[in-house]
Amino acid sequence: MPSPSADALTVVLTKAGRVKKSYPARRLADDGTHLVVEAPWASPEARDFGFVRFAPGDVFTEHYWTTTWYAVKEVRAADGRLKGWYCDVTRPAVREEGSVRVDDLELDLWVPPPGGGQALRLDEDEFLASGLPTSDPHAAERARAALADLEALARRDGDRTAFRALLAY
Repeated sequence: MPSPSADALTVVLTKAGRVKKSYPARRLADDGTHLVVEAPWASPEARDFGFVRFAPGDVFTEHYWTTTWYAVKEVRAADGRLKGWYCDVTRPAVREEGSVRVDDLELDLWVPPPGGGQALRLDEDEFLASGLPTSDPHAAERARAALADLEALARRDGDRTAFRALLAY
């Protein structure tokens, strides 16, 4: 857990305006538009998603932008091995005093490390069930475009060079 300092902040994840979870993180970089934080896996128990298993000791380097409709979380095992990138389609991040808030729009993309297979689209059924395509067609269009952009980057090259370039800070 980060020590109290100027680098400590809270990540607040919301869905449909309600707080889903919040957790402490440590600021690694911040240029006013692109915020990079580091946080440990927040659960005391492992969670197996079928395509990846998150576990205590995993470290998430999380990238948030105030200008894009997604957030990207690089996931590494406790031994430093890259597990991959979990991409959340979100509204642009909102900076608040001591925190960053992101509203999850249900669509996700899992990008395995080089040699780990193709990117996987996730939660499209949850996106449709959320009602967003009807209640906010503009946001739904932006969400679908963000997912397509991330997937195109992930599929551009086998070593994920283009995708990694997105995360440079």
